[in-house]
Amino acid sequence: MTRDPRATEIPLAEFDLNRRDFVRLLGAGLLITATGSVGLAQRGAGGGRRGGNVAARLHVGQDGLITVMTGKVEVGQGSRAQLTQAAAEELRVGVGQIVLVMGDTQLCPDDGTTAGSRTTPSSVPAVRAGAAAARRLLIELASKRWQVDPKGVEVRDGVVLHPSGKEKLSYAELAKADDLDSLFQQATVPGDVQLTPVSQWKVLGHSVARPNSRDIVTGAHRFPSDVQRPDMLYGKVLRPPSYGAKLSSIDLAPAEAMQGVIVVRDGDFVGCAAPTSFLADQAVQALAKTASWQTAPHPSSKELFSYLKEHARSGGGGRRGSRGQSNGQSKDTAEESFAGASKTLSATYQVAYVQHVPMETRAAVAEWNEGKLTVWTGSQAPNGVHAEVARTLGLPQDRVRVIVPDTGGGFGGKHTGEVAVEVARLARKAGRPVSLQWTREEEFTWAYFRPAALIEIRAGLDDHGKLVAWDFTNINSGGAAVQSPYDIPSNRAQYVPSDPPLRQGSYRALAATANNFARECFMDELAAAAQGAPGTDPLAFRLAHLGNPRLRAVLETAAARFEFSRRKKEKSGANVGVGLACGTEKGSYVAACVEIAVDRQQGTVDVRRVCEVFECGAIQNPENLRRQVAGCIIMGLGPALKEQMRFEGGKILNGNLELYEVPRMADVPELEIHLLDRPDLPSVGAGETPIIALAPAIAAAVFDATGVRVRQMPIQGEALKQA
Repeated sequence: MTRDPRATEIPLAEFDLNRRDFVRLLGAGLLITATGSVGLAQRGAGGGRRGGNVAARLHVGQDGLITVMTGKVEVGQGSRAQLTQAAAEELRVGVGQIVLVMGDTQLCPDDGTTAGSRTTPSSVPAVRAGAAAARRLLIELASKRWQVDPKGVEVRDGVVLHPSGKEKLSYAELAKADDLDSLFQQATVPGDVQLTPVSQWKVLGHSVARPNSRDIVTGAHRFPSDVQRPDMLYGKVLRPPSYGAKLSSIDLAPAEAMQGVIVVRDGDFVGCAAPTSFLADQAVQALAKTASWQTAPHPSSKELFSYLKEHARSGGGGRRGSRGQSNGQSKDTAEESFAGASKTLSATYQVAYVQHVPMETRAAVAEWNEGKLTVWTGSQAPNGVHAEVARTLGLPQDRVRVIVPDTGGGFGGKHTGEVAVEVARLARKAGRPVSLQWTREEEFTWAYFRPAALIEIRAGLDDHGKLVAWDFTNINSGGAAVQSPYDIPSNRAQYVPSDPPLRQGSYRALAATANNFARECFMDELAAAAQGAPGTDPLAFRLAHLGNPRLRAVLETAAARFEFSRRKKEKSGANVGVGLACGTEKGSYVAACVEIAVDRQQGTVDVRRVCEVFECGAIQNPENLRRQVAGCIIMGLGPALKEQMRFEGGKILNGNLELYEVPRMADVPELEIHLLDRPDLPSVGAGETPIIALAPAIAAAVFDATGVRVRQMPIQGEALKQA
C-alpha cells in the first residue's frame, strides 16, 4: 500500500482500530516494538513514576515508509518535526520517509505528558534509541542473508550496503521477508545501543519544517475542534453563576420539550446535546432560567495578595519551607548571616493570575460503540485524559481510547480532561457522537490559571558591596527556579503553598517566570545599593556574583550584542530606558536586553527592541528553536505589561479578548535572537525557559527611564503616570 508521507492521522472512520488493524492499514511490512529502560524512556513530566516505558514503535513498510509512534503530542512547539528528525537520523533515511503517529492511547507508547520541556531530553533519545536498535537489527538480517560480518555493513538513505559495495538491500525489500514478524517480535533496545554523535549528524542539527505544515496552512488539517463524525450532535454545558456555587434545584422540562434536544443531568453536571450548537445553547439558556444555586463567598482580585499571605500554609507539619530549601540552610543560620551584613534590603513582589489563551479553546468529540468510548480532544496528556475519563465514567482502561490530533496551542494549560469527560457524558446519553467546544468565556473562567505569586526577598551586602545573605520566599506559585543561580554564601530559598482563590496549574515555565522576575528585579535594586548610589552597573554586579559559566556566557553575549553599556549611557531621549536580566531553568540558559519607551500621560510601556541569547546544549532544529524563543518573548510581553485576571463576587470580570489584552501584532518589538550552540553538551528543552528573562529586563528598563521600581506583574500604569 502506498501512503502519502505527509499523512499524519489515522482515518477517523477507523473507529475500532486495534494494533493488528493498524498494521493492516499501513500495509505489509515489519512492526518493530523497541522497549527501553527508564533511562531511555520517559522521565519527563511523569518524573519516572511510570515503569516499563516503551521507547519507540516502528513500522517498516514494503513501500519504504517508516511509521514511528509516540505518546507525545504536537501543540505548536515543533515536536512533530523534531521527533521525525530523531528517527530519520538513526535509521539513516530522509525525513520524508518517516510518518509520525502521535497521541493515540491505543496505538502509541505512553511517553508521558508533553510538558516540562522533556520531549528533547527524554523522548528524543528514546525514539533515537529505538530507531538505532531497529537499524542494527535490519543490518544483522541483511548480514545473515549475505553471510558476512555485520561490522562491515552500513546503511545509507535506507539502503543496507554489502561490504563489497556490489550488493544492497533496501528497508522495503527487507520488510518482505516471511520470517520478519517472529524475528522482530521480541526486539528490545540493547543496553549498548549507540546513538549517532553530534559530529556525525546528518538530519538532526538542521532546520526541518513541520511535516504537516502544508495541511496547516491550507486548512486541510483537522484540529480537535474540526473533528466530524457521522450523525454528530453538538453539546453545551450549564455553568454555575460563580465560583463555588452548588446546584440546589433545576427543572429539566423546558429543555426536554425542545425538539431534537437531549438533556443530561449527573449530580451538579447538566448539559444538552442538539443537532446544532445554536439549539444546544438555547436549551442550556432555558435550563439556566429554572436553576437555583447555593453560592459561596469568594475574594476579589483587589485583595488577592493579602489573601494568599493570610492563607499560606505556614503551620501544621512544617509545610512552610518544606519545598525548595537551599543548601541545608536553616532559618537560624540565615539570620546569623544577616547579622554580619553591613547593609540589608527587602522587597515584596506580586505576580497576577493570567490565562493561557490558546488559539484553540478546549474541544472534544466523543463516540460510543458497543460499550467502548473513543474521544478526540486537544490535550498535552493523552494518557492522563485516558485515565481521567475511565475513572470518572467507571470504565475499564481497555474500553477507552483517546486520540489527540495536532492541537491549536497548550502552553501548559491543557493537562486536564474536563471537556473530554463532559462530552463523553453527553454522548453516552445521546447514543450518538457529540462535539463540545468551550467558548472563549468558558476557557477564561473554568480552565485553570497560571498561579499568582507573592514573593518576599531579603538580602544582605558586606562593606564591599558583595552579597553575603539571601532569603527568598515564594508564596503560592511554585518552586520552579526558586533557587538563586548567583554565588551567595548564605542562600535560603523556599516555596510556601497557599490555599488559592482560583483554580491554578501549569503554565509555560511554571513558577520560574515569577521567581526569576522577582529575583532579577531585586538584583537591580541591590546593584544600585551596593555602592550607595543609584546607577551602579547591573551587568557588573551580576557578573561579580556569577560563577556558572553557561549563564555568564549568555549574559555577556547578550550585553555585547545589544551594546548594553553604550546604550545605557547614550539613550535616545527622555523616558527611554534599557534593561537586562538573565536566568536558568530546566537545564537551559537565557539572557535578555531590552529598550523601552514610557508614555507618562497614558501610563504605558512600549517595548521597542529585545535582544535575547539562549543556550540549550546541542541544537537539534535551529529554525524551530528560533521560533520557540520568539514565541516565548511575544507571549511574555502580555503578563509583563497587560495580562491579569480580574474577579469579584466569584465571577471573572474580563473573560474575553476585548477586556483581557494579549499582545497584538502592533506590540511585537524588533527581535534579535542569538542561539548559542553547544555540541559538547546534551540537548535540553527550549519551549519554556526563554520566557523568564523578558519581564525583569523590561522592569529594569522602566526604572532606567523613569526612576520607578517595578515590583509587580503586570507593570502598573498608574505608578508610571505619577512618576
